[in-house]
Amino acid sequence: MPLSIGLIGYGHFGAFLHALAQRYLPNAVLKIHSGRRKPDGILFYPLEEVAACDAVVLAVPIGAYAATLAEIGPHMTPDGIVVDIATVKKYTMELLQAARPAGPFIAMHPMFGPESYAKRGGDVTGLRIVVTGHSLTPPRYSALCQKLAAVGFSIIEKTAEAHDKDLAETLFLTHYIGQVIARGGFERTDIDTVSFGFLMDAVDSVRHDGQLFEEVCRYNPYCHKVIERFDRSDRQVRDAMLSLQPSGRDGN
Repeated sequence: MPLSIGLIGYGHFGAFLHALAQRYLPNAVLKIHSGRRKPDGILFYPLEEVAACDAVVLAVPIGAYAATLAEIGPHMTPDGIVVDIATVKKYTMELLQAARPAGPFIAMHPMFGPESYAKRGGDVTGLRIVVTGHSLTPPRYSALCQKLAAVGFSIIEKTAEAHDKDLAETLFLTHYIGQVIARGGFERTDIDTVSFGFLMDAVDSVRHDGQLFEEVCRYNPYCHKVIERFDRSDRQVRDAMLSLQPSGRDGN
């Protein structure tokens, strides 16, 4: 496992990764760089120092990947590993392969976040991490997977294209429906059914992720097809409901 880890980006997910690293890699040297305002008690390092770590985790917006890779490239060691954790994979993997043709990288997507982690009381058993590609040596990759599995994570291997297609029909669709409901002003009531509670849980988990929602749609080509499918089915259901004749006062 890496002796030093660089974390670039300290937004909502970057802070979450910091907490996970402190819990599961307490002996590693962790160096953080971010353009955001520094939270109290957190030490930020210059970019060139963070980029020189054994592994460099990119927790930046998808739209900042290309610029970030260009910035860190001159400061990375030949064996330094770039860790891509973006929500889309085909786009970022192509950037990685172009920026690090001879350097090691791994592209993965944790299928969970701080909200789901908190709801499980910090239990990571069964939480999935999708790996869509890497250029690590077999011993390095095996050691990483063993470490993740040892603490409870489940590793799933997929191609970047398969990941993006599945993600468009799952996470993006959840974001899409959640954003529609949130923007419609629908809220919880004191007579909520269990199913409505589940729906609003999903809405709450995505209502503040407007930037991620837009970036996934921009960089995942399958999202537009999902929107079109949802729109067609929505119109079918809507037309069927609106075509029903309202009942009269006599119940007919």
